[in-house]
Parts: sequence; structure tokens; C-alpha cells
Amino acid sequence: MYVPAGTPQVRHRHLQIRRLTCVLALAFALEPVLQSWGQTSPTQVQVFIQRGQAALEAGQFQQAVGNFEQAKQFAPENLEANRGLLLSYLQAGKVAEAVTLGEWAITRWPQDADLQHWLGLAYFKTGHNTEALNLLRGAEKINGKGFGVHFDIALVLLAQEQYAPAAEELEAALKFDPSDALAHVLLGRAYQNTNRTVQAVAEFQTALRLDSKVNLGHYHLGFAYASLGKNEEASTEYRKQLAATPDNPQVLYQFGHCLLEIGDNKTAAVHLQRATEINPQNADAFYDLGKALLLEGSIEPAITALQHSIELKPTDPSPHYQLARALDKAGKSDEAKLERQRFAELKKSQPQSGGMATGRVQ
Repeated sequence: MYVPAGTPQVRHRHLQIRRLTCVLALAFALEPVLQSWGQTSPTQVQVFIQRGQAALEAGQFQQAVGNFEQAKQFAPENLEANRGLLLSYLQAGKVAEAVTLGEWAITRWPQDADLQHWLGLAYFKTGHNTEALNLLRGAEKINGKGFGVHFDIALVLLAQEQYAPAAEELEAALKFDPSDALAHVLLGRAYQNTNRTVQAVAEFQTALRLDSKVNLGHYHLGFAYASLGKNEEASTEYRKQLAATPDNPQVLYQFGHCLLEIGDNKTAAVHLQRATEINPQNADAFYDLGKALLLEGSIEPAITALQHSIELKPTDPSPHYQLARALDKAGKSDEAKLERQRFAELKKSQPQSGGMATGRVQ
């Protein structure tokens, strides 16, 4: 029906149009605010998740954290966003944040293996090994068909010095990925600590074939050889390790000890001296240094080194025996007599090791 201009009906219609125009203008103005209130589309959330995953794969962990935090902000109940954020926190070293997020997430998704796995790792990084092991075992029950969970359970068990079960987990892990060099090194360590040294040697050799630069691979192989009395082979491996980690005090100490066993006292003293400089709390390094110096005829430096060893480990009989010999050579017979008495007393108090606290050959 036609309505003439200027009538009340027309004026009312114009007023409705103006109101609608104002509403539309206000809506456009508020669009960014509405988006910040959670009006992001599922597609946009997925974009943030994909960016986070790409950043994780590229090793850009802080960037991954930012992307997954945005995804979670817009979609708090998105499982994929929570998984990614938890893993990103771990990789970025934000362990406290990982624990807080993980504890909330596993109440929301109690049967998610990844969330239990990564929260377990977060607990492990904070020293809560019992809680870590419980969660990792739970993840293993939910989905134990992969390398990672077995490997990480083994890490916790090794930290607890539970070497036999750690070996079992590493054996399981290597069934999924036999090319992981570090897993072979850790399995070798577990074998070494359960008196399976020949098997340990084989694992270390396998690890080095897979990756000649695997962390401390030559050191562990050298230690295993030394345990078998193969000091020449051990010294070769220690020398290779020192080329990669020249300032590692434990490698320096073991290499020096090995050279002392071979009879290369002069070179042993050089490495043992360096070991004590880097780690002045190693009583065994001072003992071996004193012994090497004594054999080389450096009497006063030998006395000093042996006295340091006694200060650090007063219950060990061995340094007293060597110190008595050094004092005799220095013409200090009365002091030497006192050291022999202390040696005899300590030896008598420790019959379980045949009188030697460390089982050393004097």
C-alpha cells in the first residue's frame, strides 16, 4: 500500500531506519572488543595451534608458548591447545607453569596419556620423583606403545638408582627406536650398575656407532673397559672424551686414575692436578694425585695432596697409608708413625672391605 510523504507512518519508518543504522555502526565499532571477549572462530583457534606446533618443531619454544597461550585464551577447553601449551612450557623451561597447567588439565582429561606424561616430566624436573613415576606409569598404562614414555620412566628410575627396572624400560624403548644413541648409553649405564659390564660395553659401542659424539659415550665405554681391567682400551676412550669435553673433572679424574694404573705417573699427575683444580671436593682425585706425585718423587706436593684427601674423606684409610710413606721420605718419621697408626685404626674399623674403605690397592 502506498503511503504519502510526511505522514506519521513515514516519519516512524525513518526513525526505525536511523535507529538500525546506529545499531549497525555500534556493532562495527565494538567488533574488536567482542573478539577479545572470546568471539574468535574455531578456524582462528586452529591457526594459533598450528603456529604453536610449527614453533615447537623449529625449537622456538617461547614463540610456541605465546601461540598456545592465545589458543587457550580463546578456547580454554580445547584439548589440543592445552597439550601444546603444557609441552611448550616444558621445552621453554617454565616448569612451574607446566606443573600448574598440568595439574588442572589432568582433572579435565584424566585419561589423556600425553598430559600425564608431560606433567610427570614436570614433576621430575622439580625433583618430585615419586609423583613423576606414578604419572609416567599411568601414561604407560593408557598408551605404552611408544619410545618416549619408556625412556622417560627410565630417566626417573636412573635418578633413583633403580638400575634393573631402568634397564627394562630402556630395552622396551629401544624396541620402538633402536637408533637412539642416548638410550643405548643409558642402557649401558644400567647394565654397568647391575654387574653386566660385558653387555654395557656392547651398548656403549652401539651408541658410538650410531653417533660418535653422543654425550659422554667414550667416557662410559672407557669406564666399562677399566672395570674389566682393560686399562689400555680405557685410556684410549678417555682420551677421545677429553678431546670433546676437556674440562670435565670426572673424565680428567678417571683418565688420570687409568694412567696411574698403567704406570704413566707423570701424565697421570697432570690430569689429576687439573681435576682437583676444577673440582676441589673430589677426595679420590687428591688421593690419586698424591700417589702419582709420590711415585714421581715430588714429596712435598704429594704430602699436600694427601692431606687434602684426608680432610675431604677422613674415614678413608688409604690416604693415611700413602701419607705415612711420603712423610718417611721427607724425614718426618714421628709424623709418619702417627699416620700408620691412624691407617691401622681405620682399617680395623672397616673389616667389610678387607680393611680398605675404597677397596684400593695401596
